[in-house]
Amino acid sequence: MTTIASATDTLTRDALAVLQPGFTGTSAPSWLLRRLGEGLTSVGLFGRNIASPDQLAALTAQLRAERDDVLVAIDEEGGDVTRLEVRTGSSFPGNHALGAVDDVALTEAVAHELGRRLAVCGVNLNWAPSADINSNPSNPVIGVRSFGADTDLVARHTAAYVSGLQSAGVAACTKHFPGHGDTAVDSHHALPRIDADLSVLHARELAPFRAAIAAGSRAVMSAHILVPALDPAHPATLSRRVLTGLLREELGFDGLIVTDGMEMQAISATYGIERGSVLAIAAGADAICVGGGLADEATVLRLRDALVTAVRSGELPEERLADAAARVRALASWTTSAKVTPAPSTASAPDIGLVAARRALTVTRGQHHTPLTEAPYVASLTPVANIAVGDETPWGVAAELRRMLPGTETGSFTGEGAGAEVIAAAGSRRVVAVVRDAHRHAWMAEALDTLITARPDTIVIEMGVPQAPPQGALHIATHGAAQACGQAAAEAITAP
Repeated sequence: MTTIASATDTLTRDALAVLQPGFTGTSAPSWLLRRLGEGLTSVGLFGRNIASPDQLAALTAQLRAERDDVLVAIDEEGGDVTRLEVRTGSSFPGNHALGAVDDVALTEAVAHELGRRLAVCGVNLNWAPSADINSNPSNPVIGVRSFGADTDLVARHTAAYVSGLQSAGVAACTKHFPGHGDTAVDSHHALPRIDADLSVLHARELAPFRAAIAAGSRAVMSAHILVPALDPAHPATLSRRVLTGLLREELGFDGLIVTDGMEMQAISATYGIERGSVLAIAAGADAICVGGGLADEATVLRLRDALVTAVRSGELPEERLADAAARVRALASWTTSAKVTPAPSTASAPDIGLVAARRALTVTRGQHHTPLTEAPYVASLTPVANIAVGDETPWGVAAELRRMLPGTETGSFTGEGAGAEVIAAAGSRRVVAVVRDAHRHAWMAEALDTLITARPDTIVIEMGVPQAPPQGALHIATHGAAQACGQAAAEAITAP
């Protein structure tokens, strides 16, 4: 392949250094290893790259054999967004469950244990935690990924999470700056807009990021959102006012600024990933996250060459690219010497995730409640999957109930008329209806009404953000759909 840049010059090495690409497969392809030797400093891992902890450790060792200070990044929030346990569901509840407990020592302990497991596998940069305040109940992309809707709660748990994760030697990347919570659009699909005024943004959205910076977060991830009060013309990822003026100069953040995935439609559909990457670095970003959907050598070379061309044409100052590359290398250096501290005294590893999930349950018993003692019919009322979560990770309570009550039957239902379909499928069995964000889906709320009217002993398990009044003979809010949350819920509905 003919390219415009030599693989040995400083400019090319800097252009490679600011990229965080992905790849396919469970071992490193030859092209990736070759580019690590030429200056690439970071690699992003996704669920497609992980089969087991041992395999992941072998993969990261393969990368380090080529470059010992490589940044190995992953999107491991715990809870609904897991890559480490993509095939089983996470052993850790996510942010919303931790916020529901509101014990910062527990949050720090969970983050430390999650970080410890990542570090054992050779991962040293985690694109977490989400510091977004879920102020808009209709938000389709944040939801249970947020610690909650209260500013102070989100701020204190963000700081605790950063401290816990980094005490295990894994760099935190607090996201999505300047705050993705007050949106009704998923930036994977389009460009969201937040119309809050400047005073609201400073008092609400920015508070958790101030807390994260004070806690020493090594990285911050930008959001692909338009916030006119900050910059009416450019989304945050491409805005010098937001990244340099606000984050760097006003808030005093001196770590690594990472973009959200550049292939997301909020950027790629409007600017394209090459142009978007140049604008992001010019605005103050240091690392370009790409590879969730684009995971090949051609993408890496296109972005490298776009950056080199922008420097040579004068569009992108060479000093800005050099500064960005230096910040990437500085974080890579930190990971090789990061001080690891013992787990907080409140930790009960390796079961800290289940302990937290049990504590997070909100249980409401109705007048028709009796303990579940016979195999039920588990009806999952399934919405369209959140892209950040993915549809390959199992969720719900069926697997655990089948273990506890052999003979449990299951079904998945979507759309208008789902309630009647569940009643027909369940027969004489007691129904356990499992939902996710019932308040955001009219068909789901209607299905619950139909079920509870016909079958008053229905048990309802809400695994999203609980908003509607509790329904059912027993209503359990888990505040997330992690495997640990499902196990805790299954235990609760079979308890006397």
